Amino acid sequence: MTDRASAPELRTANSWRAADVADPSAWTTPLPTELLAELLEQTERFADLAITDVPVLHPDEVSLPSIEALVEGLRTELTAGRGFHLLSGLPVQDLTPGHAAAAFVALGAHLGSLRSQNAAGDLLGNVRDTGAASDDPTVRIYETSERQTFHTDSADVVGLLCLQDGLEGGDSLLVSAAAIHNEMLRRDPALAAVLFEPIATDRRGEVPAGEDPFFLIPVLSWHDQHLTVMYQRQYIESAQRFPNAPRLTDPQVAALDLFDDIANDPAFHLVMRLAPGDMQFVHNHSMLHDRTAFVDRPDTPRHLLRLWLSVPGDRTLPPVFASRFGSTTIGDRGGIVVGTTP
Repeated sequence: MTDRASAPELRTANSWRAADVADPSAWTTPLPTELLAELLEQTERFADLAITDVPVLHPDEVSLPSIEALVEGLRTELTAGRGFHLLSGLPVQDLTPGHAAAAFVALGAHLGSLRSQNAAGDLLGNVRDTGAASDDPTVRIYETSERQTFHTDSADVVGLLCLQDGLEGGDSLLVSAAAIHNEMLRRDPALAAVLFEPIATDRRGEVPAGEDPFFLIPVLSWHDQHLTVMYQRQYIESAQRFPNAPRLTDPQVAALDLFDDIANDPAFHLVMRLAPGDMQFVHNHSMLHDRTAFVDRPDTPRHLLRLWLSVPGDRTLPPVFASRFGSTTIGDRGGIVVGTTP
């Protein structure tokens, strides 16, 4: 389990390029009829609630006898397969927002444990344009309509439910960290090695007690025979506002530029547009995700719900991840916890 400041070229299920995942039927599963009926019946009691009032639903509170096979297959696909999957067919157009949110939370709770997504302790996030701008160092980019750029979230798995798509844009983009690393090895092995060095990432004002306002985790880590990624370029750059953050070196900037160039190459990333009722699940340790800029519909703004999950049976993480995840204990790690978090 010894960590190294490099990784070999990888030929794994999650080292795909765009052409390898071009067929949506390979990574899309319509919700089975029996499971959908159970899910809607078990969560109907929350139909009159606002989204913000939907409670945390533990698996023993929502009986879904038909879900076991789907959840096991989904976990395997995320943590040991291609690293993402889409579930389709939740009839959000026929449900109240509270009912749709409760169904999403219930399904997510069977997949893994819900993790806090911000300093307020929200376990169910709302992804929509709040009118904020990313040049505010206390704003996180999902609160804007701007292009996000490729990044990872601070949990094992991120799940999104589309309630309403945008008028224009808002496409979801996914890219494999292993495929990027393989290409960097081919083009410039020295720059690939630079990504295994610790680098400062801005916490954007969500700072645990006694911690720095940034954390130091490499973009890439090789640990227990797994390549694990942690990346948000804008937050790496905004961490430079802190005098005690290590300065970015010229080789680091060059390595990040090459990493971004490959991620943004259409030959490497997958583009998908989430339709209302689609639920996308992405493994943060092997995938990076992005979203294009969008324009809201005049009457029904673009609105997605988000879950951060810690998944049983996932990979071990390097000890340094505890500085962001709070713990590296499998099934009980990740999320944002600060002194004010409920």
